[in-house]
Amino acid sequence: MSRVASKHISRLSSPLLHHTRLRKFTVHHPPHHDGVYKELSALGVQKPWLRALAERKAGIKPVTPPMPIGGLAPKRMSDSYHRLVLPLSKDEWLVDGYVNASGQLRLGTLFQDLDALAGVVGYKHTGPGPTTVTAAVDRISIIRPLEEFCDLELSGFVSYVGKSSMEISLEARRNGVEGQEGLLLTCAFTMVALNPETKRATPVPPLIVETPEEKAVFKKGEEYKKAKQALANVSLAKQTPNDEESDLIHQMWMEQLQYEDPQSTLSKPRSMVYMSTTTVASTQVMQPQYRNRHSFMIFGGYLLRSTVELAFCCCSAFAHSRPTFISLDPSTFDAPVPVGSILYLTATVAYTEPHKDGCRVQVRVGSSVRDVEHGNFVETGVFNYTFFVEKQLEVMPKTYSEYMMFIDARRRAKQHAAFLDGYDGGKDRVVE
Repeated sequence: MSRVASKHISRLSSPLLHHTRLRKFTVHHPPHHDGVYKELSALGVQKPWLRALAERKAGIKPVTPPMPIGGLAPKRMSDSYHRLVLPLSKDEWLVDGYVNASGQLRLGTLFQDLDALAGVVGYKHTGPGPTTVTAAVDRISIIRPLEEFCDLELSGFVSYVGKSSMEISLEARRNGVEGQEGLLLTCAFTMVALNPETKRATPVPPLIVETPEEKAVFKKGEEYKKAKQALANVSLAKQTPNDEESDLIHQMWMEQLQYEDPQSTLSKPRSMVYMSTTTVASTQVMQPQYRNRHSFMIFGGYLLRSTVELAFCCCSAFAHSRPTFISLDPSTFDAPVPVGSILYLTATVAYTEPHKDGCRVQVRVGSSVRDVEHGNFVETGVFNYTFFVEKQLEVMPKTYSEYMMFIDARRRAKQHAAFLDGYDGGKDRVVE
């Protein structure tokens, strides 16, 4: 790897996300009218829907390239690096695809682009043979607010690989502004390579790690993977709440009983809202316009956009004010969403935490899908978003399931409190 590339590998802005920027590979392209660049859609849909449907009915299967003799050739981190610039300061029609009703950045659209960019980076590492799908969003964090529309630089590279999975580190920054001052957003996606015929995991090329900076990036990815596995082993689905959490549940339950006792002198505070009343839901038919490059499954970026926008609606209705997005916690895509299926999203305020001039609100979005033809119902993932609102509010669970949601969200808040407090207390951020 060149000295230029190695220099930028070393500039890690967050140990948690192990991202970097390799300035050697700079590409500029004109935008699409829909706000997505050619390089984001080049690996998108390969065939018109009617042709793909006809081939499927005729039993025509995708051609799987043979495994190279001698195995997969290793790749460098710089081999997968990709960068593009969204000229939002110059193209008002492009801005139209990235703005919300209040004139601010529509994060859902940006998240959709980031997922597409992760796909481009992943295919630069694997080549065109495997089917590469989004398995998880390891974290999306807003670092600094976007106060006015400017040119945005999106970039990413493969920072860690397992046997069939890749961690892809991405960032968005003000184009031309170096260092932390220009950094707006960091995130990491986990992509998995599948055999297009068997739909089973298939090996990805090993990653060449040479410089001390590259070794540090790779090691962080390895440690983060182990940390995620450890967290999964202590989830509430596998272990009961600990003593402190059990005491808290009992205390809250006793408090809630007094609120509902007509003879009690204790009344529920006006700032307290029962969790069951915060739920909002959406139902959508998954149309072929939202499909990924493999034609019959929905693009992960579209699902990400749908969940963040429903979470925003839920938080907004709960607080009766416009919330500020802080972060998306590590979230997994547990099952694919087929074209033609019905997608059910349910958003609930799971946890609130007082903070400075307001509170942080964690919204849980559950995702499930029903196959119209067969009636099968499958859970497809859970997404946990954190917002800030300039009000002191509190959510109160009532049922056991709600208490478990509350405790799980409380754990997440504790795990990431230090990270969030490192950037202006989570208040000064981009508004969705």
